[in-house]
Amino acid sequence: MLLKDKVVIVSGVGPGMGQALARIAAAEGARVALGARSKDLIEEVAADIKAKGGQAIAVPTDISSAAACEAMAQATIDAFGTIDGLVNTAYIHGAWLPVDEADPEDYARVFDVNCLGAMRMAQAVIPTFKAKHDGAIINVSTMSTVNPFTGEGGYATGKGGLNVLSRHMANDFGKYGVRVNHTRMGWIGGKPVYDYIDRAVAAGGDRDQITAEIAGRIPLDIIPPEDDCAKAVLFFLSDYARVVTGAVLDVNGGQYMAP
Repeated sequence: MLLKDKVVIVSGVGPGMGQALARIAAAEGARVALGARSKDLIEEVAADIKAKGGQAIAVPTDISSAAACEAMAQATIDAFGTIDGLVNTAYIHGAWLPVDEADPEDYARVFDVNCLGAMRMAQAVIPTFKAKHDGAIINVSTMSTVNPFTGEGGYATGKGGLNVLSRHMANDFGKYGVRVNHTRMGWIGGKPVYDYIDRAVAAGGDRDQITAEIAGRIPLDIIPPEDDCAKAVLFFLSDYARVVTGAVLDVNGGQYMAP
């Protein structure tokens, strides 16, 4: 199994790829700590993991609070004895507005979660990583940081900061044996995207046409399935990536191809 005996924190376990990351990590042998503001959801996912023979804890966590991030790390150590990996997937989107109409305070709130929240979580786990001279951090970002999409200025700005922060983390944490990488996700075939399609259909759109239009932008001609996207992220936690740090992986079916 890819993550056998590793202890992994997944922050931002929501109804989209976050829950898939937690479930697949557990299926690949990891003991998983699930963090998010939604207590009911993370408890549901943790219970499902345990029902399938895995090990998981649910820790309600608001990553805008350093104390909450530290409590998340400590709860993981209390439950499993150590921490081997951190997946920073928590985010908020902010208002869907073009930049000329956007509220700078909304951008600030988004940046605080999307970028500084990942920093707080990294600072919470780094003492454990330093002590063992080992660890891996994956920061989940978005294709819209390099391929702009109207209305995503705030979200992409926060994640763009995360892209830069990831490289500085890799530089600063490398001497402690800690690897830091990030992924830029495109369309992900999970609940958030299918809810978006449902809303478009409710507004009078044709489901097949909308789905085909999205897939038509992507060289693989599919909306990348959520589980496949999650597996690409989790690869960086595995021993197959032990000498990979400071890297970025585009997970988008080829819609954006970095030069």
